Amino acid sequence: MSAAGTGTRNPGGGFDELSHRVSAAPEVPEPVAGTGPQGSGGGFDELSHRVSVAPEVPEPVEGTGPHGPVPILQPGRGPIPGDHYLPATPDTVLWGRLPCATDAAVLAISSGDSVTFDTVSHEGILDDQGKDPEAYFAAQGVPRAEVLDDAIEIAASVVRDPFADGPHVVVGPVHVVGAHPGDLLKVTVETLVPRVPYGVISNRHGKGALVGELPRGEHNVSVFAAVAERDGILHGTLPVVEGGEPVVTFPLAPFLGTMGVAVAGSERPHSVPPGAHGGNIDINLLVEGTTLFLPVQVEGALAYVGDPHFAQGDGEVALTALEASLRATLRFEVIPGDAARAAFGEVTGPLVRTPDYLVPTGMDPDLDAAMRACVRSSLALLHGRWGMDEHLGYAYLSAATDFDISQVVDIVSGVHARIREADFAAVPSVEPEALAPSAGPVSTTPGGIPGASGFPGHSTRGDAAPRPASEDGAA
Repeated sequence: MSAAGTGTRNPGGGFDELSHRVSAAPEVPEPVAGTGPQGSGGGFDELSHRVSVAPEVPEPVEGTGPHGPVPILQPGRGPIPGDHYLPATPDTVLWGRLPCATDAAVLAISSGDSVTFDTVSHEGILDDQGKDPEAYFAAQGVPRAEVLDDAIEIAASVVRDPFADGPHVVVGPVHVVGAHPGDLLKVTVETLVPRVPYGVISNRHGKGALVGELPRGEHNVSVFAAVAERDGILHGTLPVVEGGEPVVTFPLAPFLGTMGVAVAGSERPHSVPPGAHGGNIDINLLVEGTTLFLPVQVEGALAYVGDPHFAQGDGEVALTALEASLRATLRFEVIPGDAARAAFGEVTGPLVRTPDYLVPTGMDPDLDAAMRACVRSSLALLHGRWGMDEHLGYAYLSAATDFDISQVVDIVSGVHARIREADFAAVPSVEPEALAPSAGPVSTTPGGIPGASGFPGHSTRGDAAPRPASEDGAA
């Protein structure tokens, strides 16, 4: 299924975003891996950060361990709340490249279906870390039972060129029946559950905001960060000095750095730079309860996810955030082109929606140009959704809208704006109406993965677009 030299295909208690609190989960039998609802799944509640308990959790032998209160979610274990389950295996992932139009989908779903993905962080499996996650994390005191089996399998069996490909492990693509170019794909983040109680933050030579200054010395720097409970709330931890006690704490706010749709053509994009297709957008607002709208570029959208984070500051200045594996449940809905334009005007790039904000984006290798692009996207959204005159929209943005730096480390920098929807409560607008779910079951192979006859556009795996890149350089 892979093109030579382009990156080969591969793939409790909950985490409540408002409180980040942990509660003990009862012991129950492990669920069978596969599709269909597997329990409520817990999750990360944006208002309380409290950890809710799901009715199904991993067996205690895979449980909490010395690094924190998070159950170890090995493949197929623990809550799987989605309508479909997509693990990270050598047959369901790409390592370092993103899907294109000629890539075969690994799953086909109807509009309105949810998918639970097991995502795998690239930190701990990269070449500069030995490409042996069992040994790498053992050096940090992590027992073998707390190292993910799928991370070990991907590191051992998937081919990746560290000088040509990106670092990210991307799960998919998923064919959404009824999605056509010109539509929007609505991706709702339902749950994001940590799979392990630790993560890694890295700074590599030639990357980050301070290229040529940091890291000091000849080697790349990767910092291990355990997850700990502080007053019932899950935090990442760091020491003040190398080798010291982890007394610095910061709350977790999990999100997926990479969510996207396939690009047109037969060349797989590098996994690092984001674009109109989404990809590695690294917008830390995309926590549970938020939505990402993406312009569909190919039949079926061919959606994918990856680059899981436990926490990230705007800018992501060192190169990576707190990178760590998540179990993510997302719902996919198709917004037909006419309905999308009626709700938002013309959307030409990723658009985020939180409970409070509409968040247009701007991207460019030059940060100033990315800022200007975001302002233009914001003006277009104000006019397309609320009919606001350009000069009045410009005034509103200057008076009431924050423009945040998503990241400055992904070759293409990102800026996103937070337009407060409550400010327009008195202005008529329409909501984007999703395509009705397709009738009947989606065709799949006997193994549960769509076959060539299941839907159009499967073709062969695409060739990667050549791109010069430093080894393992990406957030």
